[in-house]
Amino acid sequence: MPEIHIARRRAVRERIAALGTDAALITSGVNVRYLTGLVSSNAALLLPADGPAVLATDSRYAGTAARDCADVELVIERFIEPVLVRLAIDRGNRRIAFEAREMTVERHQLLASLDDGLALLPLGGVVEKLRMVKDQAEIELLARACAITCEAFAAAVGWLAPGVTEREFAVALDRAMIDAGAEAMAFDTIVASGPNGAIPHHAPGDRELAAGDLVTVDCGARFGGYHADMTRTVAIGEPAGWQREIYGTVAAAQAASVRAARPGADVGAVDATGRDLIEEAGYGGNFSHGLGHGVGLEIHEAPIIGYDRTGTLTDRVPITIEPGIYLPGAGGVRIEDTLVVRAGAGAEGSAQLLTTFTKELLVL
Repeated sequence: MPEIHIARRRAVRERIAALGTDAALITSGVNVRYLTGLVSSNAALLLPADGPAVLATDSRYAGTAARDCADVELVIERFIEPVLVRLAIDRGNRRIAFEAREMTVERHQLLASLDDGLALLPLGGVVEKLRMVKDQAEIELLARACAITCEAFAAAVGWLAPGVTEREFAVALDRAMIDAGAEAMAFDTIVASGPNGAIPHHAPGDRELAAGDLVTVDCGARFGGYHADMTRTVAIGEPAGWQREIYGTVAAAQAASVRAARPGADVGAVDATGRDLIEEAGYGGNFSHGLGHGVGLEIHEAPIIGYDRTGTLTDRVPITIEPGIYLPGAGGVRIEDTLVVRAGAGAEGSAQLLTTFTKELLVL
């Protein structure tokens, strides 16, 4: 997709010029991939406001870079950041923007020591903001990751039964995602049963599922570099009244929040849509994390949808919506979908759900 990468780099160049810098040093591996297509554990991109883009990587990735990134100048070197900064200086670029969120103090000090006239200035989240809005090819990859996730969950959910451990089910689900076409897991699968369901990011352990448990499963496949994210909570045996109550509350909050996720919506207002419903039901103190987040080449990316966040949603921004209620010592419920904010025929637009497995309470 060289044309896409060229267009993305052009958009970054415009912002580099607006910052008053000569070039940007892109060191985040995800951002390098977004701007060049190269997947590498050791790569950086020098992007001048005016002049050729230079991609540096080491000999392990030389063949891949030559094949996939023919539209940029290549440098093959083990120590990629100093060589790119020296090259920038040699070409008259002394005001260089860097990715402060990613670069360590030690690496920054090394680069700053290369030349007394060098000015290193924070780039800010320039590339991350561009990554928020996905093109159609990205949305198709994300949709495939979500379809794999749903297919695998449907194939594995029958394993949830008394006597099966959390870890055993997590392994079975991971295997099902690979069998369905995932290149890897989007993140470590969460399986939280019974009282462990009160821990939002519980690591699956040796606890055996038992009748009367609610079981929360948070999972996702990765496909083409794009990450799916879905959570479902199921009941092992007939649920108690309190379990149905909190499930119904979370389901209502999740559905209302999905409806609120439209172009122009304030992220804080979307969060409040679900959070207020949970608060009104008397469980406000049992929902402490944000309502959702952006998703794409990373499992958590901009925008963050939370009560202390600012910003607005726009067309073609994939996000998650994941309210929950967590009752210490008893259990919990979380329901999560990946969706794409879409400008629809109406003035408000709508959400395109990518994770479509049923959200009815399954009783197994």
